[in-house]
Amino acid sequence: MLLRPPALKTGDTVYLLSTARKITFEEVQPAINLFESWGLNVKIGKTIGAEYRQFAGTDTLRAEDFQAALDDAEVRAVICARGGYGTVRMMDAIRYDSFLANPKWIVGFSDVTFLHTHITNTLGIQTLHAPMPFNFATATAESLEALRSELFGIKKEFEVPPHPLNRLGSAGGVLTGGNLSILYSITGTHSVFNTCGKLLFLEDLDEYLYHVDRMMMNLKRSGKLRDLAGVIVGSFTEMKDNKVPFGCTAEEIIAEHLSEYDYPVCFGFPAGHIPDNRALVMGRRYQLTVSASGAYLI
Repeated sequence: MLLRPPALKTGDTVYLLSTARKITFEEVQPAINLFESWGLNVKIGKTIGAEYRQFAGTDTLRAEDFQAALDDAEVRAVICARGGYGTVRMMDAIRYDSFLANPKWIVGFSDVTFLHTHITNTLGIQTLHAPMPFNFATATAESLEALRSELFGIKKEFEVPPHPLNRLGSAGGVLTGGNLSILYSITGTHSVFNTCGKLLFLEDLDEYLYHVDRMMMNLKRSGKLRDLAGVIVGSFTEMKDNKVPFGCTAEEIIAEHLSEYDYPVCFGFPAGHIPDNRALVMGRRYQLTVSASGAYLI
């Protein structure tokens, strides 16, 4: 069982930074207000307001800022302000000695999948796949409450409406995965994720449908789909197509590649690049049940 960082309590400190794309102070102010309304103190990293090309400062600055958050004994959660691209460029400069001695929540999604997979699979510590400050303005109240609950140690359960592509069944397993494009890109690296006996979560944004097919082929041919306990499919948002249509949706592509296996599959889970992006604990053991009346994740 992976190690769960301590739950937050009133008066604790969170550290706000960006490991990827640049973001302004104005864009994170609503998140600061929200965290403070939860009774938390907020430290602002040097990457907030920093700019180097499209990134929140240079690779060195982003690595130093993330390292400072990990090493700060007062910090109980590291909140990644936004995704985009860039986390992978600073990852290999990070030292995790103090983090292993003093685990804390790493929070974010999308490009932060690099951190989720590396920390859960390599270090054995749970992380939190959840909305980021850049998305707070459009996030539903339910998704923000789910984030608060998980940070403060209140476990959430999920009920998902039926979906025509669902495959019925029940299975338990440790949750892994995240953004499909990121998972595809780390295959063959030292951050590669283990899927044997696990529940795999997938989501993505702004990809061509044939890219989705190619990435699923990669997961299949590398054996990542073979020994799973089950699959949870979140949102595949703003998918693109060519002049010659691919011929099916992203969800249908995924269903096709999973068709030869017999584990349960849940489509339409409320997580990913959508306003109702519910918090999921990567590295936690969940029980997935998919029935004709809907899916349940507890």
